[in-house]
Amino acid sequence: QVQLIESGGGLVQAGGSLRLSCVSSARTFGSYAMGWFRQAPGKEREFVGGINKSGVRKDYADSVKGRFTISRDNTKNTVYLQMNSLKPEDTAVYYCAGKYAPRMPVLTTPASYDNWGQGTQVTVSS
Repeated sequence: QVQLIESGGGLVQAGGSLRLSCVSSARTFGSYAMGWFRQAPGKEREFVGGINKSGVRKDYADSVKGRFTISRDNTKNTVYLQMNSLKPEDTAVYYCAGKYAPRMPVLTTPASYDNWGQGTQVTVSS
């Protein structure tokens, strides 16, 4: 069972930045598609950003395009989410997700992923 451990969440003022990290225990991390999702209270889990195994292909939710950047370092088994210009509506629990996908592009739906982290809270104050 692949374990994903997120870190980097916290409390930040509107307009500020945070960087989330997610470390994977997968021995073949370089063959995994990775993604970030978030879930606010009373809402469904939603796609934030995704990246393919090599890091060449990326996709973002419209609500975060131009503000968030997903990246990965396959030598460190880590995927990142750089979040800039944060807004109060970005407040949520952020989850890292992974799927063994050596031949697939970016995955954007929760059902596409097999492995999930426990989540990290991001709170943006106005």
